[in-house]
Amino acid sequence: MAHVLGHSKKYSEPPASEITPKHLYYSRRTFMKLFGAAGAAAFLAACGAAPTPTGNPTSKPTAVKGMPAPTDSGLKDELGDPANTFDDITHFNNYYEFSMSKSEVANLVENFKTSPWQVEVSGLVEKPSTFAIEDILNQFPQEERIYRLRCVEGWSMVIPWTGFPLAALLKAAQPTGSAKYVRFVSANNPDQMPGVSFNMFPWPYQEGLRLDEAMNDLAFLVTGLYGKPLPAQDGAPIRLVVPWKYGFKGAKSLIKIELVEKQPATFWSTTAPEEYGFYANVNPDVPHPRWSQSSERRIGELGRRKTLLFNGYAEQVGQLYTGMDLKVNY
Repeated sequence: MAHVLGHSKKYSEPPASEITPKHLYYSRRTFMKLFGAAGAAAFLAACGAAPTPTGNPTSKPTAVKGMPAPTDSGLKDELGDPANTFDDITHFNNYYEFSMSKSEVANLVENFKTSPWQVEVSGLVEKPSTFAIEDILNQFPQEERIYRLRCVEGWSMVIPWTGFPLAALLKAAQPTGSAKYVRFVSANNPDQMPGVSFNMFPWPYQEGLRLDEAMNDLAFLVTGLYGKPLPAQDGAPIRLVVPWKYGFKGAKSLIKIELVEKQPATFWSTTAPEEYGFYANVNPDVPHPRWSQSSERRIGELGRRKTLLFNGYAEQVGQLYTGMDLKVNY
C-alpha cells in the first residue's frame, strides 16, 4: 500500500460558506476585483455535480438505444450507500466553461450542441483515430457503474454512470512504448460557453493521467447518467470519471485524448499549483492548504462522514502508488 503521511498541523472542518461563498457565484466581477486574479484562482475548485435536489426525485429515466435499461434511485454502491437522485446530480454543477455559479449552469447549457461531436485520439499511438460519438456508442459496449464522487471542496455523491472503461479506447489506439501519460482536452467554444470569455483561466480545460492509471479498469469514459444520455451540465456527450481522485480530474465534454511522453499540464495545477496537484488522489491524511480532507458531507445527509483513502477504492488502485510519498505527489 502507498505510503501516506499524516497531518503536520491541525485543521478544522470549513463551513460550506467558506468553500463555496455565494458572492462568488453571483458576482464574479466583484469577487475578482476584491481578491485579485491570483487569489481568486486559488480559491476556486473544480469538480463534478453537486447538491440541492429539485423536482421529483422518484421520476424514472427513459430508456435510450445503446444504453443499459434505465434504473431508479433505489440503486446503491458496493458499500451500501444509496445513489443520489437524478435531480441532485443535474441541478447544481461546477462547469466553469458556462458559469462560476453552480446554480446557473443547468440553465446556461440549453443551447450547447453535443451533436455532431467527435473525439480525436492521437499522439503516441499506432492507430490514431477520430470517433464520432455514435461510433463510440456502437463500438464500445456500454455498462452502468455506480461510483462515489468526492469533491475537493469536501462534499460527495453516489452516481450511477453509464459508459465504458477508458482502457478499451486506449487499447484500440495501441499506445507506443514511449507513451507514459494521457492528456485530455475539453471543448472550448466561446459561442456556446459564456464562461470561456473569462480569460484569467488557462482554457481549454485540460487534465491528465499516468498511462497505468488510465489503463486501470476503474477509469471510465461516461456517456450517460441514470440510463439517459449524459446531460450537458454533467459533461455531455462524453466525459472522464476517475472515482479514486477528486472530481476535478474528470474533464467534461472531451474533444481530444492524446498519448504523450511527459506529464501534461492540467487546468487546476496550472491555475493554483500550491493547492491542486497533478495526482489529486482522495486522501484523508493530506489536507488541502485551507481545509481538512479527513471528512466529507454526503449530499442529502446532515452530518459528515469519514473520507476513505482513494475514496474507498484502495484495493483496486493502491498498488499504482506503492513507494510514492502521497504528500509530495498530491
